[in-house]
Amino acid sequence: QVQLVESGGGLVQAGGSLRLSCAASGTFFSINAMGWYRQAPGKQRDLVAASTRGGATNYADSVKGRFTISRDNAKNTLYLQMTSLKPEDTAVYYCKADLRVGFNQREYTYWGQGTQVTVSS
Repeated sequence: QVQLVESGGGLVQAGGSLRLSCAASGTFFSINAMGWYRQAPGKQRDLVAASTRGGATNYADSVKGRFTISRDNAKNTLYLQMTSLKPEDTAVYYCKADLRVGFNQREYTYWGQGTQVTVSS
């Protein structure tokens, strides 16, 4: 069974930094695209940053220049380095990954359980 486990969330003051991690475990053949999404109370879940297996990245305009997504394919782990945090970055952050699983190596999308990031002003 595949699991994505996020860690690294917490409470930080505005201007501070946090680093989120998302580790994939279980049985699978490969991990393709991975990404971070966030959802604030009463709002929809939005893309923050994404990375292809080859390392190509894209970011939401609101986090460009402040957040950096990276991945360690050998460790099946995705990271999100967040700097210059703002109160509006407060949300539950979710990891998403597309994994090839099963004897036919079909691709499925998995989500982590989410980690809370709270930025105080």
